[in-house]
Amino acid sequence: MAVSVKVLIPAKIAEAAQTTQYTATNVAAIVDKFTATNYSSAAATLSVNLVTQFDNAGNQNLIIKAKTLLPSETYTFPELVGQIIASGGSISTLAGTGSAINIRCSGREVS
Repeated sequence: MAVSVKVLIPAKIAEAAQTTQYTATNVAAIVDKFTATNYSSAAATLSVNLVTQFDNAGNQNLIIKAKTLLPSETYTFPELVGQIIASGGSISTLAGTGSAINIRCSGREVS
């Protein structure tokens, strides 16, 4: 068994459409840190899904629903820390508005 420490989602702006941000390909992944920062001057929301292989993002795999981030707020999503994404599974996000929230996720891939 090999473990690689990795940036699962490099820093980027979260899209205002449901978007797959990371897929565990031929590995299992463990989330160690997921950070979101609202860089806009208005409150903004972010939803996060942990999607299993052959499924789509929806209420059945919604982990965080419309978490409100105030202007300049950073949140580290303790709800995601330690979550395991099996091979073929993914992290998907939905920002309530575009150009407001930066996200980044790091963790470990196990093969």
